[in-house]
Amino acid sequence: MKILITGSTGQVGFELQRQLSLLGRVLAPTRHTLDLLDAQAVDDWLEQHRPDLIVNAAAYTAVDRAQQEPELAAYLNAALPAQLARYARRQDIALVHYSSDYVYSGEGALPWCEEAAPAPCNVYGQSKWEGDQAIVQSGCEHLIFRTSWVYGAYGHNFMKTMLRLGRERDRLEVIVDQIGAPTPARLIARITAQALVQRLEGGVYHLAPRGETSWHGLAQAIFRLARAQGVTGLPAPEAVIPVVTANYPTPAPRPLNSRLCLERLETALGAPMPHWEAQLEFTLGEYLAGPGASLLRNGAEQAA
Repeated sequence: MKILITGSTGQVGFELQRQLSLLGRVLAPTRHTLDLLDAQAVDDWLEQHRPDLIVNAAAYTAVDRAQQEPELAAYLNAALPAQLARYARRQDIALVHYSSDYVYSGEGALPWCEEAAPAPCNVYGQSKWEGDQAIVQSGCEHLIFRTSWVYGAYGHNFMKTMLRLGRERDRLEVIVDQIGAPTPARLIARITAQALVQRLEGGVYHLAPRGETSWHGLAQAIFRLARAQGVTGLPAPEAVIPVVTANYPTPAPRPLNSRLCLERLETALGAPMPHWEAQLEFTLGEYLAGPGASLLRNGAEQAA
């Protein structure tokens, strides 16, 4: 089986290559070998390589910049998925796509179920919702995984930003009133592979760990777990100061409630999702054993 992974150099795409290589031959073109903004180039590539499965991890994820670049966000998050879905429908193959908690309004305190009415509060969320709609309306066989707060040992993300800033500052101010579940890219890739092996019924699923926290709680957990794994020079969790969203304005409004109901996915897989904090500890350990090893080395040098 030939598996096309778009967005292969991103956090999720990187992990997908590792997981899906066990299921078939992975085709992972980079932006240098396939310009996803060129519709004709995408059509030509698909015609030449004829994948048996498309896994679309490509996305425009710069939430604030999307407010100034709505056309670009709409193209990558809606027009490209629509194009891939049309091809999948014509060739009678499946499409796996990744969406976002940002398709919901972010209001209230209850977890969002897949049937909840979308009401995006910013351009990015609107573009992701339009992509979801295009895939469903295409009639192709599809799995859409809506996830939240993605991070990993590879790529740029909140975990790494906190580790860097923690070495530079004695105290940090972090948002306390946005609630969700930090989701490792590795978990997204593993569940994708499991869903394909188990032949999950097509549709929309929420994919995130169990539990919930704020960005403030996540930052505290990062410092606590990193210090426990031997990283020195980081502030104590108590040095992370909670601030509210209203006092930290950004170009794009952010949803306060990113909780996702996991019942549909857990029932389909026949197993519960792991807790976010256990996943953070594992991902942090993976990072510190690899690209982040310098944090441990620097700590050892300072101790000496």
